[in-house]
Amino acid sequence: MSQVSFSNILLLHLPLCLLAGRTFPKKGQTCVVHYTGMLQNGKKFDSSRDRNKPFKFRIGKQEVIKGFEEGAAQMSLGQRAKLTCTPDVAYGATGHPGVIPPNATLIFDVELLNLE
Repeated sequence: MSQVSFSNILLLHLPLCLLAGRTFPKKGQTCVVHYTGMLQNGKKFDSSRDRNKPFKFRIGKQEVIKGFEEGAAQMSLGQRAKLTCTPDVAYGATGHPGVIPPNATLIFDVELLNLE
């Protein structure tokens, strides 16, 4: 498993993505992803896979937390990766009441399915 660090995000390339292409998201493009979000203790807080509905967001439009966007922007089309987002690029000291505690590091298993 290779590992790339940048900013406060840790991007781990899972072996499933060895055949991924080299098409990266550009600013303004819509990313279509499947993801599972977990706290550091492994507790799942959200999953597009569980809903069986891919999630869409636009690069550069601040539609998702900074760490998720920065991590996805480094992924190639078809790639599956693990993003570890520290609180300063996630929900910070506030958290997301009832779902994400304050100062939580979040872990996302993300697969970049398509670019629109």
